[in-house]
Amino acid sequence: MILDGNRRWAKRSLVFRIDGHFRGADAVEKLLDWCEELNIKIITLYVLSVENMNRDDDELHYLYDLISNRLHKLYNDPRIHKNRMRVKAIGRVELLPDFLKEILNNLETVTKNYDDHYLNIAIAYGGQNELVDAVKKIAGRIKEGSLDVNDIDKEIIESCLYTSHLPQSSPDMILRTSGEKRLSGFLMWQSAYSELVFMDVYWPEFRKIDLMRAIRTYQKRSRRLGK
Repeated sequence: MILDGNRRWAKRSLVFRIDGHFRGADAVEKLLDWCEELNIKIITLYVLSVENMNRDDDELHYLYDLISNRLHKLYNDPRIHKNRMRVKAIGRVELLPDFLKEILNNLETVTKNYDDHYLNIAIAYGGQNELVDAVKKIAGRIKEGSLDVNDIDKEIIESCLYTSHLPQSSPDMILRTSGEKRLSGFLMWQSAYSELVFMDVYWPEFRKIDLMRAIRTYQKRSRRLGK
């Protein structure tokens, strides 16, 4: 899911940008509740792109603090253990502040053996960067002699992506809020056959009925997968 529209919601509502991000964080918590109710097994949230990290320092510092606060809340939520939910950050996490890396690492560590549900947090993420990092991994394996260039195939590439830990790395549906109709580099490889749903609602005002409508739209489509 591409969680878009926090700042535009704030502008339309005549409130500060940080209020938009705060309401957006509240919407994420509600979304996770709804996904639990609907038994959605795998969800990837596009929280922060590498391009977003070029925003002004004050906004970034607030965002980092807000994300850290909500991650600590998630860490202490017994449902991640009850639902055996594996939480993993995908992206260039090394670019993040130490305190944010620490809580992400703690979440990954305590849930690394879970395999019933998966929550992926795309943070400091860029689709092109993911492919570059995958190419570097493959090049490293060729250099060390553990991989022959003629053996490179779809499975080898997928094993080097950020989503290699998932039982299904290709999402059935990608939902973007705010009315924008593009993926902005989100899961470039994995989204080849995903159904795309774009909704004219800003993320902070996303409701359960919006999620249900998106799922209904997906269910009405015929997925041919290139056939």
